[in-house]
Amino acid sequence: MPAPLPRNNRKRMVRRNLLRAIAVASAALVAPLAALPVRAQQELRAEYEAFVSEVAAKHGLDATALRRLFAIIKPQPSIIRAMNAPSTSQPWHAFRKGHVDAVRINGGVKFWRQHAATLARAAREYGVPEEIICATIGIETQYGGYTGNFRILDALATLAFDYPQRAEFFRGELEQFVLMGRETSLNLAGLRGSYAGAMGLPQFMPSSYRKFAVDFDGDGKRNLWSSVPDVIGSVANYYKLHDWQPGAPVAMLARVYAAPDAALIDDITPKTPIAEFRKLGIQPTAGVSDDALAALLPLQTESGMQYWFGFKNFYVITRYNRSTNYAMAVYEISQGIKSERGG
Repeated sequence: MPAPLPRNNRKRMVRRNLLRAIAVASAALVAPLAALPVRAQQELRAEYEAFVSEVAAKHGLDATALRRLFAIIKPQPSIIRAMNAPSTSQPWHAFRKGHVDAVRINGGVKFWRQHAATLARAAREYGVPEEIICATIGIETQYGGYTGNFRILDALATLAFDYPQRAEFFRGELEQFVLMGRETSLNLAGLRGSYAGAMGLPQFMPSSYRKFAVDFDGDGKRNLWSSVPDVIGSVANYYKLHDWQPGAPVAMLARVYAAPDAALIDDITPKTPIAEFRKLGIQPTAGVSDDALAALLPLQTESGMQYWFGFKNFYVITRYNRSTNYAMAVYEISQGIKSERGG
């Protein structure tokens, strides 16, 4: 057995190993930036410079490489306009026309047929039904048909520094995006996605990519652009970690005889037992336990207001996109897919 190193030598070795580890981590971010034009004399916007300095110091990143990345940012005013007029703010009947359609339902049937074994495995491992996974990918990108054409870097920077309403959230996502570069071989300068910075077939934000994306095909990488197994597993994992309840209902039409009190419809959180709704004359249209907790959801149809019960799983879908319209569209698409497939 070799003699132990002297104390000072051991300290030097530990320090060398630590510096080597930091260098390797930084290289993952620097490598994809090597092809970027060098703009050593170009000054960044003050907000960019402050962000770069803070993030580099906080995470031990190469500030010069980050400055080179941030030097190519081009703010996109069209993103601000899109953020100020989201489609999810439309009345339900208008939103439904643009999202619950034969293209997504038939596309979901085809997607399920093509990836049946992977979807079945995800359903077993995560407890999320195949039709919900399919519908989510369908509503997000039409099963990969359109994943967005905005450069992610531009989108996140525009919203982080030119959209005060949600600047804090998007600064956080921009930081997570930079950290993705350290952890992966992705070219941050070339990635494209939605105007809000969402990526890949499931349209994950950078924080969701880092936290919920999984390597479902076992190749050692988490690829949400071209690995359908990774996409399927990641969507299922997202829902599971937001507390999806296997076998529990998602939503149910409610029978309402008079306009309910406004206090009953001011929150999408399921917290009122069905028994309490029954006492108020608001009845479920199918069998459900009196103990089940639900929220009462008003949906504006072309012929008037319609009310639905949203259960815990409906609320989980809104964690993907915090919109009643969005979650209801996912649910309706999923039911259409399941029906067309004969499930």
